[in-house]
Amino acid sequence: MAASESVNPVDLLREQIEGASPDVLQAMIKTFAQAVMSAEADAICGAGYGQRSDERVNSRNGYRLREWDTRAGTIDLAIPKLRQGSYFPEWLLTHRRRAEQALVSVVATSYLLGVSTRRVEKLVEQLGIRQLSKSQVSEMAAHLDAQVEAFRNRPLDSGHYTFVWMDALTMKVREHGRTVNVHALIAVGVNADGQREVLGVDVAADEDGAGWLAFLRSLTARGLSGVRLVISDAHAGLVQAIGAALPGASWQRCRTHYLRNLLTKVPKSAQPWIATLVRTIFDQPDADAVHAQFQRVVTTIEAKFPAAAEHLDDARDDLLAFTGFPREIWRQIWSNNPQERLNKEIRRRTDVVGIFPNRAAIIRLVGAVLAEQTDEWTEGRRYMGLELLAKARLIPVQPDQHNTDQTNAAPIAA
Repeated sequence: MAASESVNPVDLLREQIEGASPDVLQAMIKTFAQAVMSAEADAICGAGYGQRSDERVNSRNGYRLREWDTRAGTIDLAIPKLRQGSYFPEWLLTHRRRAEQALVSVVATSYLLGVSTRRVEKLVEQLGIRQLSKSQVSEMAAHLDAQVEAFRNRPLDSGHYTFVWMDALTMKVREHGRTVNVHALIAVGVNADGQREVLGVDVAADEDGAGWLAFLRSLTARGLSGVRLVISDAHAGLVQAIGAALPGASWQRCRTHYLRNLLTKVPKSAQPWIATLVRTIFDQPDADAVHAQFQRVVTTIEAKFPAAAEHLDDARDDLLAFTGFPREIWRQIWSNNPQERLNKEIRRRTDVVGIFPNRAAIIRLVGAVLAEQTDEWTEGRRYMGLELLAKARLIPVQPDQHNTDQTNAAPIAA
């Protein structure tokens, strides 16, 4: 809702202070910001709001609402609109959150390079990007790149990272005049304080063993250690990369992703029955009961769908790796669902861009989102209790299965 033009900011500020409003700081900031924007809009128009003047070159045309994140909280601003051209305060772009700065930078870069879509062009107009010059975009990008690089290259010295989740997101980028798919590799871990933390992000041309191995080695070079379990879906080459870069770590195949794969092996009419059977495996009270139920489910399915039963039996070790850890944390480590929620937040930002102008733009935007998420996790409650983490670390390390001729050597395609 727009602030009334007839209200004196000083009088309004005095009323807020005298009323001892609990939101007095937010009200002060909002009043000041609205007054500044009104003055800037008047300067562009050549005359004050509602004032008749021969020097007027433009006029107001309502407002558009915008949330502004500040240290005092989120403030709802009413930004003046003009009948001709557009107005957007540069200081609002400068002080927005890192992820929003990254989004503006990527969209503006796409716009300036002439590779944006109609959807991006509409967003550009809403954000007032027309006022950004190439030098301003470059300056913003350089500032963000420094922050993201510091985040990506920070030492991983928070002690052992017992559990690590990994995933890859496919994105489109323009390279050498063509639009190609690349993969953003992301790793999230639980540190020694029980807090989740984004460990790293990188962009690889192919989601293969070489890409995952290089990514994992970059993490270990920064200090990643003490990993006991890696949770992911069956990315090609990831299991071998874990064995090479993280000796002693086991692999937990995401139960959610695997169930989707398994259901493709049976007729559609039988899928609800198969899904219910498989879920009973994870409803058991202890590890022995889980293994026993797994065998019963395989036997039951084999009677009607032998191919599906064989598929499930081959994935036994990968699906039940979680049983080697305390029962209290099974729900957190038997699937990649925590990572999927993070992926949705990333997609919410990257879908706006569509096709990225280059790989650096992907790193800039995704890295900024991940840095903000890590900050939020640090300020939130622990993801895992310290006692449970200590208990998980006391479990003997299983023999390395990644270098044998077992199923892990040739994981089933996701």
